[in-house]
Amino acid sequence: MSNLQFLTTFKGIADLTTHTSSIPSPGPSQVLVKIHAVSLNYRDIEVIQGQYGHHKSLGDQNSGDAEGLVPCSDMSGEIIKVGDGVQEWKVGDQVLSTFIQGHVAGEIKEEDMSTGLGLPLTGVLQQYRLFPAHALVRKPAYLTHIEGCTLPIAAVTAWNAFHCVQPLKSGDRVLLQGTGGVSIAAAQIAKASGARVILVSGSPEKIERAVQDIGIDISINYKETPNWDEKVLEITGGRGVDHILEVTGQSTLEKSFSCIRFGGQISCIGYVSGKGPTDGQYNLNVLALRRGVTIKGILVGGRDMFEDMLRAYETNKIKPIVDRVVGFDKEEVTSAFEYVKQGGHYGKVVIKVA
Repeated sequence: MSNLQFLTTFKGIADLTTHTSSIPSPGPSQVLVKIHAVSLNYRDIEVIQGQYGHHKSLGDQNSGDAEGLVPCSDMSGEIIKVGDGVQEWKVGDQVLSTFIQGHVAGEIKEEDMSTGLGLPLTGVLQQYRLFPAHALVRKPAYLTHIEGCTLPIAAVTAWNAFHCVQPLKSGDRVLLQGTGGVSIAAAQIAKASGARVILVSGSPEKIERAVQDIGIDISINYKETPNWDEKVLEITGGRGVDHILEVTGQSTLEKSFSCIRFGGQISCIGYVSGKGPTDGQYNLNVLALRRGVTIKGILVGGRDMFEDMLRAYETNKIKPIVDRVVGFDKEEVTSAFEYVKQGGHYGKVVIKVA
């Protein structure tokens, strides 16, 4: 038996290659996992294109393989071997990866960033991988591997945003942008918490799906209503919303500040509109002070948050939304990355490995 891996040399999706290696054996405090499914994140696109360099602690590290780095971080699989000293796991346990392997509990520290899967550590787009025993969580039995692999980044990020600074309460109003993995997971978590969800999207078809699948309360098509922040204030009687998950960045941040309630929270998660400076200048201090806003950058979350979130998922039997499942061959894998890069997905895109 051998281990089929996908490798990137950070030159783009078209340059992804495959490589066969031997299956490793677990050392002390390690387990060997057979990977069943991997989900894709926008971060994976940036890594493959050599654009994920905004955390200093990452440096220019790679996996140590001459051929390149195995990308991706989010997987669901089954433990097939257990190393010496491992007490919490046994062969046959079904598990999910944690993104930052060293972030077990509490606030993330700079040194934790050097333990991220799929850069700088070797990732999960392969058939088998060794994991430290502390770097996994148990997959809920009601979820399939296809569903479970969608959770490590997108859902934990949303959970962190909603529960770890200003905890989300029943009746709170939440504003979400778009229908990617984080926004869809956030909508499901918010509805399970009794919150009201306002979704801003430019796709009538995706809005309709979100209404049917999740029960979105109010939707705004930003193509029809470019000043959507004014519409949010109108809907909320001038008060604004309690929570905003800011996934777009430079093109929407000023509007988010405009329609957050006094004392509300903006969680900065992504930058799909770009990382560069804005054409217009605005003073972040003034924007934050105008409505007494809490603004926080969310770097996913630790294992403790993941486990808390999974308990909520089990209680509410939340089923992650999967847009597309592809096979574990080069043509299908590269098409999946291209699909995520184009931003046309609704929920998560998954690669079925086994």
